[in-house]
Amino acid sequence: MTFTSKIAWDDTVLPFQLDRSDIRGRVARLDGVLEQILSQHNYPAQIEALVAEMAVLTALIGQTMKLRWKLSLQVRGDGAARLIATDYYSPSQDGTPAKIRGYASFDEEKLIPGADPFSQIGNGYFAILIDQGQGTTPYQGITPISGGSLSACAETYFAQSEQIPSRFAISFGQSQRPTEKANWRAGGILLQHMPKASPFADQGGSGEAGLLNALDILDGDEGENWNRANILLDTVEELELVGPNVDPTDLLIRLFHEEQPRVFDAQPITFGCTCSSDRVRQSLSIYSARDIAHMTTDDGIVTADCQFCGAHYEFNPLTLGFEAKLDDAEKS
Repeated sequence: MTFTSKIAWDDTVLPFQLDRSDIRGRVARLDGVLEQILSQHNYPAQIEALVAEMAVLTALIGQTMKLRWKLSLQVRGDGAARLIATDYYSPSQDGTPAKIRGYASFDEEKLIPGADPFSQIGNGYFAILIDQGQGTTPYQGITPISGGSLSACAETYFAQSEQIPSRFAISFGQSQRPTEKANWRAGGILLQHMPKASPFADQGGSGEAGLLNALDILDGDEGENWNRANILLDTVEELELVGPNVDPTDLLIRLFHEEQPRVFDAQPITFGCTCSSDRVRQSLSIYSARDIAHMTTDDGIVTADCQFCGAHYEFNPLTLGFEAKLDDAEKS
């Protein structure tokens, strides 16, 4: 993809509603955020594609989080792609950006050249975790890897665990502006029907391995409205999703003008990580002095690197673990 300009909608999520169909949705565009996520590691192209898709899913789903909540998406598999993890930190206050970070772990020896990125996951699960902050118990929902894409996994999750019919259309790839190096861009649309009780909730659905899908939850006029909106979404082109020739508001009118689209305030997104030396110390507080000694390098220090942002930390081993001997003033 070759683009000539950067647009104001990059790194934003635009929520909307289709008033005629009782369907809500979001449009996401990621540019610099995605580039920062992927630039932290030298991933193979197939792993980059999985992380890019996961980042867009995270932006689309995370936009509904309340202030100061955290959303985590995680995929674990027994194939070459062992782990894909993304976090969405909702704004601390209205009008400030949300933050996204992402990371992947993979087994290079298991990578199949030329194979579809999704096939590199193998068998495993797709999970969503919502952390509402101190004093609350995080919520976690899990669904098996199925459907041929991470987007399909997310659709199954919402149908199975939340009883919310959902549909994602996502596009991603490398783009290049004149005189600049290539960088990653991604975009997507999420449609969700307002939730209702499912007649199949207790007896399984018609999806893979008996999992629920959207049409198991909807019937009558609601099913017709959902089908119509999905048919319209099927007409979207990949370049329309990632931009920059069509901004999200024009795209919604182009796709859904008969459904009476109504947009709300856009949410800006930035790359962000919450790692810190204090958090690393806390994570190591469960270890004894003997355990810490095994982690100590020949130079007499304990090191830690954040897989999300690349930050490097060094510690005096005497300050770590539940047997730490030095007080805060002496910690290095």
